[in-house]
This record gives sequence, structure tokens and C-alpha cells, in this order.
Amino acid sequence: MLTLASKLKRDDGLKGSRTAATASVSTRRVSVRDKLLVKEVAELEANLPCTCKVHFPDPNKLHCFQLTVTPDEGYYQVGKFQFETEVPDAYNMVEHSIDGTGWDVVWGLNSLFTDLLNFDDPLNIEAAEHHLRDKEDFRNKVDDYIKRYAR
Repeated sequence: MLTLASKLKRDDGLKGSRTAATASVSTRRVSVRDKLLVKEVAELEANLPCTCKVHFPDPNKLHCFQLTVTPDEGYYQVGKFQFETEVPDAYNMVEHSIDGTGWDVVWGLNSLFTDLLNFDDPLNIEAAEHHLRDKEDFRNKVDDYIKRYAR
């Protein structure tokens, strides 16, 4: 699937054998974003739960993809949620020091979608508070939104 990964390997092999005079005008330099995405996409595909599917309309453009989430339990189980994602050219993983012994990647595609699916740490505080206040009304609102937007 990772057609871009194949291209990266091919380009790396050609670097040493090519001089400036023989380099093709059509050969473009692979961006840092694309190099990072090869690893990130492989990790994303390996770690997504079975209720999530990722689709790349063009396998040579890993920065444009669709994620579909179809929960199999809970309030949202009858919904189908689709996310169109385009990773900007400036994409870079942010790193920070963990206890001074090494580096840990804190952001990335996998953590983005893992956090999205973490219902114990809600992204929408108002919705979480609504759920705590009135579960029945919350369920009705979820059902209404699914009927309107997630079929």
C-alpha cells in the first residue's frame, strides 16, 4: 500500500549514483512531511481498532486520506463518522524530553486519532457535562445528530 515508501527507498538508492549533471528535472525532493508520513501511516494502520478504516484515494499522496469510524458499542454505535484529513507541508512531530533519559514522540497521526476515540478524556467538555447532567437527553441528542449527520 505504501507506494510513497517504495519511492523513498528508490530515491535514496539513486542519490549516491546520480550527479548534478545527470539528475532528472522531473525528480522532486521528498519533503520532510512525506518522510515522516511513511512511518506515521504504517503505525496508524497497525494500531487502528477494527471499527476504524483509513483510505488513501491516491497512495502516492499520504498527506491526503479519509478515516471512517463506525463504533460497535455505546451511544454512537449506529453512526458512521467520516474525517477528511490533509496533513500540511509544515507537518512535523513534536518531541519532548521524558525524565531526561530520552525523547518521546508526543504528537503524530496515531495519537491524534487515538485521542479522538478516547471517551474517558472528552474533547468536548460541554457534551461531557451534558452527559453527566442528563443521560436521557444526551442520548436523544446523539440519536438526532447521528440521523442528521452520520449515516
